[in-house]
Amino acid sequence: MHVHSTTSEHTLDVWLPKELSPEMVTVSAKKGNKLSIVADVWDRENNSHYEWDIVFPPRDVDMNSIRVSLADGHVIIRAVRIHRQSQFY
Repeated sequence: MHVHSTTSEHTLDVWLPKELSPEMVTVSAKKGNKLSIVADVWDRENNSHYEWDIVFPPRDVDMNSIRVSLADGHVIIRAVRIHRQSQFY
């Protein structure tokens, strides 16, 4: 999995088997800014289960903003970062 972060969002992307369909992927927001990703290619016997747990820094991501897209085995997850006001002027 590749993770790219900017000041406005985190983007996570990974290439999985092309036969992966949306119903084979589960993305869950967990307590403590944790994101759980599980993908199972049901019709394969080998290399068919993939799993990641991503933990974001505290108060860094709006967990309601997480969006997932899947096309031809390419899974992209976007998480908007929470903008913090600087304490210094």
